[in-house]
Amino acid sequence: MATITRENIAPLNDKLVVTLKKEDYLPAVDKSIKNYAKTANIQGFRKGMVPAGLIRKMYGPGIFQDEVLKTVDNELNKYIAEEKLAILAQPIALEQKELELNFQDPKDYNFEFEIGLQPEVNIDPKSINVTRYQIEVTDQALEEELERLRQRYGNYTTPETIEDEKTIISAEIAIDGQEPEPAAEGEEPAKPTDTAITLKDIAKGQQKEFKGKKIGDKVTVQLDKAFKGEILERVLGDLKLDKTDKENGKKTATLTITKIGFLEEAPLDEKLFDQVYPGKDIKTEEDFKTAIKADIEKYYAQQASGQIHDQIYHYLTDHVSLDMPEPFLKRWMKVSSEGKKTDEDIDKDIVDFKKQLQWALISSKLSNDNEIKVENEELKDFARHQLMSYLGGQMSLQGNEAWIEDYVNKMMGDRKFIEDAHGQVRIGKLFEALETQVTAKDQPIAEKDFTEMVQKHQHEHHH
Repeated sequence: MATITRENIAPLNDKLVVTLKKEDYLPAVDKSIKNYAKTANIQGFRKGMVPAGLIRKMYGPGIFQDEVLKTVDNELNKYIAEEKLAILAQPIALEQKELELNFQDPKDYNFEFEIGLQPEVNIDPKSINVTRYQIEVTDQALEEELERLRQRYGNYTTPETIEDEKTIISAEIAIDGQEPEPAAEGEEPAKPTDTAITLKDIAKGQQKEFKGKKIGDKVTVQLDKAFKGEILERVLGDLKLDKTDKENGKKTATLTITKIGFLEEAPLDEKLFDQVYPGKDIKTEEDFKTAIKADIEKYYAQQASGQIHDQIYHYLTDHVSLDMPEPFLKRWMKVSSEGKKTDEDIDKDIVDFKKQLQWALISSKLSNDNEIKVENEELKDFARHQLMSYLGGQMSLQGNEAWIEDYVNKMMGDRKFIEDAHGQVRIGKLFEALETQVTAKDQPIAEKDFTEMVQKHQHEHHH
């Protein structure tokens, strides 16, 4: 019977000594030699007729070594499981100079291993303080969304002439006196530059120049008189001119009208209410606005939730610090890199490695505390969701359900995908559970400030 002794050598760092008696491994060695004799292909012998003695002589030492090491491994794993040792990484076998595995002279052997132990994780979610940002829906946000919906369901027409200030004018634009480069032999002539503006984009004093014009008409303007601010910058950009150089604005250009379009916004009537919210039976503009506002609020609440999850994550990774057996982890990294990593590499890498381990330990402990389970259906939803976002909503669901299901089932057969998905779904559910337990204080914030804060934060994180 193999025996194992355990002693503590440093904080969260123990040494295990596995003692193998001859009778622990010899039966396995004999059995292995017999099996080998049955299957060995050796010249001059029929298969399965090779004498065991010859096998012992030729392959004995190798088989002996394999079986001894296999036995040690099994004993070690059995011990770790029975003692319920929560270990970090894998055990390290300690180098032993005097260990000669001699097939001719079987002995009792001692094998020494070093293990790292997981620190205790005790986190009370109530002790985590977060800010719940409450983004208010302004009248402006509501109006913008209303406008967007009316345009989306609006009616696009192509009037003969430019009349309404919301008319969209597409034109070829060229700086006066600047001939396009003549095309070299066999090359396409340079394409004219296109630009698109609405009549409203044109400076008040110049709008009359465009009113009543039809396709094919030409209008000549001084750029900075006809266009102001960002419209001017956009037109200069279309012309590939430096927009910081004031002189460029003074140039005159000729616009040849190529297309006239007009987007008539959908009227605020029951047809629109029904298109946006099918089956909700919305009758009045008031109720329509209330429904839109509720949608925006729901979107904002999701954003604020995501932000809380981010705060919780930072608290758990930056403010909780678990004791780690660092010297052991460094030795483990060295051994597992098989000599590829220098001590400097390891000093650099240990910081991230400890962070990853810490997050793995904390998230696993909190998932257990909260009994987080991931159901197969949730993995399928995750796969479906990911597939749809790859396709970027360019594919309608109608009529493609079978294809999507097939593809999702294919994803579900990919082990790497399942591991990733499982991790992401579990962490998502864990954050949702923690969000209901942490101590949150409400703070109103403008949407603009909230977005800026999130972007700044993401930016810092990508550096």
